[in-house]
Amino acid sequence: MRRKDAVLLNDPDPFHSIVPYVMPKRTEAEVSTNVSFDITELLKFINKHNEEHGTQYKLFHCICMAIAKTIYHRPRMNVFVAGRKFWQRNDITLSFVAKQKFADEALETLMTLKVTPDMDLDQVSKIILGDVKKARSSGTNSLDKTMEIVGKLPRFVLEIFFYILSRMEYHGIYPEDLAKGDPNYTTCLLSNLGSIGADNCYHHLSNFGTNSMMGTIGTMYKEDGRDKVDMTITLDERIADGFYFAKSLKLLKYILEHPDMLTSKVADPVPEEIAK
Repeated sequence: MRRKDAVLLNDPDPFHSIVPYVMPKRTEAEVSTNVSFDITELLKFINKHNEEHGTQYKLFHCICMAIAKTIYHRPRMNVFVAGRKFWQRNDITLSFVAKQKFADEALETLMTLKVTPDMDLDQVSKIILGDVKKARSSGTNSLDKTMEIVGKLPRFVLEIFFYILSRMEYHGIYPEDLAKGDPNYTTCLLSNLGSIGADNCYHHLSNFGTNSMMGTIGTMYKEDGRDKVDMTITLDERIADGFYFAKSLKLLKYILEHPDMLTSKVADPVPEEIAK
């Protein structure tokens, strides 16, 4: 079997090799955890860097960078199950939703960010800011246009259409043009609920596509004089064991609580005792 977006993993342990048959659906294999991050030093870093360098860093940009860096150094977090097989994704891709304006009736636009190993926080921040600005000014993106066209099809046609797509996905021949920009085909889907004054919450995965990780970010708050933010992360437990997940979350927490690490490139080394 071959895919354009990933390479086949041939070395799962005996237990994991049968898990996709025991739990064939991603939503049957969800695990969710709530993580609290101390962002006191991170907020100081953001404010200082923005004042001294004229940047427009935001908490969300830093979280995206920290997640990308974690995934790079913990590659099992970038694995997905498709066609009962394990696949290592070729790229690190993050997706999120940008509301065109803060109003109930405002439309939402889906955004996708491809993070390469040589990127740093400055590049990640500028891409996010530029893409959100572009989406809000144009009011749409290519995926929005596709969904608008498909959504007008009769119900029975849609049922046939998505059945065919699901079989194509199973066999690794899903159309590349449809997967591009689709959050269901990214490494991690993020929802920055704190930006609209909401708390983090559990969010399900989807059986459609290849996305194995979902995160919701809540509002910032004070606790014992420290600035904190909570994040709920939902994972497909088939891609790795609990020990691997725990170590990965430990690395993510370390990066966010040591913001100087965000100024280095995604591929730059992280403390070996944390990452290994």
